[in-house]
Amino acid sequence: MATISPSRRRSFYEGMRDTLPLIIGAIPFGIIFGTLSGSAGLCAAGALGMSLFVFAGSAQFVALGMLANGAAWPLIALTTLVVNFRHLLYTATLLPYLQRLPRRWQAALAFGLTDETFAVAVRRWQAPGTRPDDHWYQLGSMLFMYVNWNLCTIVGLVAGRLLAGIADWGLDFAMLAAFIGMLIPYLKDRPNYAAMLAAGASAIVFQGLPHKLGLLAASLIGVGAGLLAERWASTTDDTPSPEA
Repeated sequence: MATISPSRRRSFYEGMRDTLPLIIGAIPFGIIFGTLSGSAGLCAAGALGMSLFVFAGSAQFVALGMLANGAAWPLIALTTLVVNFRHLLYTATLLPYLQRLPRRWQAALAFGLTDETFAVAVRRWQAPGTRPDDHWYQLGSMLFMYVNWNLCTIVGLVAGRLLAGIADWGLDFAMLAAFIGMLIPYLKDRPNYAAMLAAGASAIVFQGLPHKLGLLAASLIGVGAGLLAERWASTTDDTPSPEA
């Protein structure tokens, strides 16, 4: 059996360490998923199987709601695909760093690319300096999130049968706080502020669209606003001053 070098182990544990604050926010989210699965008509094995093989919190909650309303599975699959379109943006950002890896690594890291793991991994990849073991850092973050999500699903399945009304306790606020925490470190320049404001406003305007299409619209509008602001900033910087 091949041994793991000290630098790879260090990168792996650093990925787990940096993901810990986001894990805390994800805990109630996973518990609520397990709790609500029974009322949506999903058996315990189905809920756990979804966390094991889908591993996408927002998509799983959307699927639960549609199952509860009796939606057909092709419509559920299409809707969750739309909800997860944001991962195309994540992939485009990480592709320059991950394309050198073997296919088995690319497949494993793609499966575990959650919002939280992307938030910590992209900062590591984009940090100055050359570190050949950064994929182990992302792996540490991914596995930490994966184990946590599935354990919380189990806790939710048990709690849903023991504690009445746990879904009404407002525990999902912790996940909103976690997303805010992921966003704040990137608000360093005008393009990022433009993307955030445009996406936030669009999410409010289009929240009534069916099948979570408002999320897709907000994502595209936010990306477009950020690109336009970045292009405008670069054009302004390239304009010679009157004194030149």
